[in-house]
Amino acid sequence: MLGLGLLNPFKWIRRALSLIALVIILVPAYIALQVYNTGHHATPTKSDAIVVMGAAQNNGSPTPILQARIDEAHRLYKEGYAPRILTVGANQKGDLWTEAQASVRALAKGQIPKSVLSAVNLGKDTLSSTIAYVDVMKAKKYRSVIIVTDGYHCYRAISMATDLGVKATCSPVTTGPGAVSATGWHYIARETGAYLAYKTADRLGIHLTDQNKNTN
Repeated sequence: MLGLGLLNPFKWIRRALSLIALVIILVPAYIALQVYNTGHHATPTKSDAIVVMGAAQNNGSPTPILQARIDEAHRLYKEGYAPRILTVGANQKGDLWTEAQASVRALAKGQIPKSVLSAVNLGKDTLSSTIAYVDVMKAKKYRSVIIVTDGYHCYRAISMATDLGVKATCSPVTTGPGAVSATGWHYIARETGAYLAYKTADRLGIHLTDQNKNTN
């Protein structure tokens, strides 16, 4: 004779709902932990190129969040981590300069040879910027990259580059408003949501931009 539990569909519905609720809690928590750990422990390795992720600029002058990325890319190049630097980022409506051009301009002023600088004047958010610079890398046969961006942005930026077929590490900024010391759980929560959107909606062809006034 079948047990009553097997005849009670509500019992299995409750179990299924409990499992779904557990997944809904655990998956974002796991991603948030990865965002946090990567932000605090990301380490660059010698690569074919350094890429400066775009952020807001003002008439060709980097904002503090972009300048911190430029400074970190400058350090990496001077210490021999990569022989070239790519800058990425388009312009906003009405801008005369792209984010990529503003970064190149600042790096050149910092005594980085123009011959090693390449501006990729595309990208309104993390995904479109990543696609743009990876396309350039593949055309030039570059296989590895150090991504320079905010600490809590590293996990998602690495994931996107890796998914597109390049070996990626990250060198998070240590100064400026994007450094982990200057940001908090709101940035981790934002990146957790953006990562989950990338892994779900984007896979279905629904692109949810993460563009805002400060960062890609």
